[in-house]
Amino acid sequence: EVQLVESGGGLVQPGGSLRLSCAASGFTFGRYAMSWVRQAPGKGLEWVACISSFDGTSYYADSVKGRFSLFRNNAKNTVYLQMGSLKPEDTAIYSCAAHRGVKCVPPFDYWGQGTQVTVSS
Repeated sequence: EVQLVESGGGLVQPGGSLRLSCAASGFTFGRYAMSWVRQAPGKGLEWVACISSFDGTSYYADSVKGRFSLFRNNAKNTVYLQMGSLKPEDTAIYSCAAHRGVKCVPPFDYWGQGTQVTVSS
C-alpha cells in the first residue's frame, strides 16, 4: 500500500534547526511533486513547501521562506524538509503529501501521518 512516513520531529529551541524526513513507498515516488504541510495547535492546515518531481524546483510559503529548504532523493524515495531559524510559531504537526502529478499544484493524493515539531525554550 501507499505509505508516507514522516520522521525527525521533536523539541528544539528557538533559533535551532531540525531536519524532517518523509519516506515514501507503494508508488512511483519520482513521478510526483511532494509537499510539506503543517497544522499548528488550534489552527488549520498550512501549506509549507513543495518540490516538483522532474527538475527539483521548490516553492515555499512566505512564513518559512529563507528559513526552510526542501530536498528530495528519488533513489531513496525520500523527501526532506530542512528547517532553520526555528520560531515558536513553527510548532505544528508536519506532514508530507504527494501531489497527483509532477507539478506543485493541487490536489494531494497521499498524506503521511505527520511528525510533531515543537519549538520552545
